[in-house]
Amino acid sequence: MRLSHISLTARDAGGLAAFYRRVFGCTELRARRRLTGAAVWCGNGLPGVAIDSRWLGLPGAEGVFLEILEYSESPLRDRPAINAPGYGHLSFVVDDLAATIAAMLEAGGQAQGEIADFGSAEAPFLIIYMRDPEGNVIELEQPG
Repeated sequence: MRLSHISLTARDAGGLAAFYRRVFGCTELRARRRLTGAAVWCGNGLPGVAIDSRWLGLPGAEGVFLEILEYSESPLRDRPAINAPGYGHLSFVVDDLAATIAAMLEAGGQAQGEIADFGSAEAPFLIIYMRDPEGNVIELEQPG
């Protein structure tokens, strides 16, 4: 068994894909695809829906990709709470936490928490929770 991909449902798949490419260096694995038809409807249980699909390669995660889907019909939802049951967040190990935070904010991301040190004085391990432009939670980690 192996992990294949992580999927995010977006209001704007193109915009969200651009954010992940710009901030985290994700790469486009294939051109945008429009998915529709009986096989799609059968698989997801949503008759008549069409999906704009983007696949992005994740740096340092060979063979695993980030799938960003924009459905033709999507219910509105509130910003997900950090402690809500279900999938929690994506996590990236970064070399420069301050620079990555700045890049996220400049690209439309938002701060969620503050920098915390989960390490020790000898070996700091900095983390912070942020949000992408659509409110999905991202944890940034910088080992010392």
